[in-house]
Amino acid sequence: MTTPERFKHVIEYFSKNMPVAETELHYQTPYELIVAVILSAQCTDKRVNLVTPAFFKEFPSPEVLANSTVEEVFKLIKSCSYPNNKAKNILAMAKMLVSEFSSKLPSDPEILQKLPGVGRKTANVLASVLFNKPVIAVDTHVFRVSERIGLTQNSKNPLETEKQLTKYFPPEILPLAHHWLILHGRYVCIARKPKCSECGLAKFCIYFEKQKTNN
Repeated sequence: MTTPERFKHVIEYFSKNMPVAETELHYQTPYELIVAVILSAQCTDKRVNLVTPAFFKEFPSPEVLANSTVEEVFKLIKSCSYPNNKAKNILAMAKMLVSEFSSKLPSDPEILQKLPGVGRKTANVLASVLFNKPVIAVDTHVFRVSERIGLTQNSKNPLETEKQLTKYFPPEILPLAHHWLILHGRYVCIARKPKCSECGLAKFCIYFEKQKTNN
């Protein structure tokens, strides 16, 4: 099976079986999403969703957050991973968002990366989820699932994965494909024991073929 054929099958499968795929982070505004995505780095969405209600009650806007302190932010996010760095980044992000962007999140992923705590992955999440930009964020799930299925080959890092996925997924599919691969990795193609017997992609999957051959 050629790579374009594999992408075609994957798109057809997810379009039929997961036509609606969205972030599992809870948010109401772009400001709330950027905070949630920063918090979600190396932390589960479930944990972030437990933390953010109290956070947004205390800091309902970037202006309020920008006038707080690292200590105040830390208290509300300390159950997340790496709370010290995240508290500093979230506060610095709010200050820059207010002072340089009039509290409005830019839609360009390159400009988004100027904000503290926002790397390429986070910027692509925000650009695709909020503005439907033709970019794809590569987290651990996307990286793993893409390689297992055979959508990517010998990818050494997230940027290589992003380039390969961008080459074959149609631009209009990219924001949706991000969630397809994340959710598939979270609930089916899990890291240690992928549920191949339950997976509708098994017949297109290089990993499954290898496992079958080895057994």
